[in-house]
Amino acid sequence: MDLELTGHTALVIGGSSGIGAATAEVLAEEGCDVAVTYRRSVGGAQRTAARVRELARRAWVLPLDLRSPDSVTRAAEELSASVGPLGVVVVSAGHNVITPFERIGAPEWREVIEVNLTGAFLAVQAIAPLIRPGGAIVTVASVAAHTGAPHHMHYAAAKAGLVNLTRSLARELAPDIRVNCVAPGITLTRMGQDTADSLAADYATTSLLLQRFAQPRRIAQTIAVVASPVAEYMTGATIDVNSGRFPR
Repeated sequence: MDLELTGHTALVIGGSSGIGAATAEVLAEEGCDVAVTYRRSVGGAQRTAARVRELARRAWVLPLDLRSPDSVTRAAEELSASVGPLGVVVVSAGHNVITPFERIGAPEWREVIEVNLTGAFLAVQAIAPLIRPGGAIVTVASVAAHTGAPHHMHYAAAKAGLVNLTRSLARELAPDIRVNCVAPGITLTRMGQDTADSLAADYATTSLLLQRFAQPRRIAQTIAVVASPVAEYMTGATIDVNSGRFPR
């Protein structure tokens, strides 16, 4: 199916690894030029950009620390100067720590909320003026937003906030910009593997209807569809891709 993305320019926030890197590659396969941001792994972001260029698309690499309003402002300024109008923005950066409830301290709580929720808000606020009419934003939440997660409740709380932030942004930015959310289940990225390792060995077969965890590329393909013009009548929605962990 042609997703009608050829010639669009996309921004993937958190494109150095995991779902973000996979999304950048899928968007390039669909014809997008892609800017990717990173917080720590410039090497990972450069590898993602190299893959985009191998697909004969343009790529840019920018630093962006969602914990820092100044970093967000600088990234938006660089995007405006170097990249130009955006057709797709994917907010896929995430930070999770597996910590029991009784051991979560205030600094850890703040950092997880800052990256996953506050930073997402600040990034969209700064970048929205660069999105052309008809463009789309896709946030990446988690099944934990719906189920809760006792072993990382700060992450679950932040992702629940992101789901509602998505709805609010959809109302705020309509009719020119669509805003939707994709909420994956456990995905076999480095961060997802840490979560899987904290669970019982038979978790997938006993707790998931499809009895398996997700691969990053499949989540990325879902994000690309949601971001594309073929989903032009969808906004304010959250798409669950969780192997049946939370059917609704």
